[in-house]
Amino acid sequence: MTTGFDDKASRRDVLRVGLAGASIAVVGVAVAGRVQAQTKLAPKLVQYIEVSKKPNQNCANCVQFVQPNACKLVQGEIAPGGWCVSWGPAPKTPS
Repeated sequence: MTTGFDDKASRRDVLRVGLAGASIAVVGVAVAGRVQAQTKLAPKLVQYIEVSKKPNQNCANCVQFVQPNACKLVQGEIAPGGWCVSWGPAPKTPS
């Protein structure tokens, strides 16, 4: 019965194939991480300003804000008192 594999495959050949597969997986993970990081928008695209002009609307009370100074949607450092067109109210916390 033939298995489709060369019966004379050396351990070195098996390791080469295994290492090649592992290398491809590592590159895939690195590329996926880079793509995810690039999905954030430039501040200019969302009309981000560092000081909100809208009462009761600022980055600190936005659902997208990440303490202390980041945003899930916008690149770079974000001021808690800022604002952009992606602003959405953060859920109310029970008292």
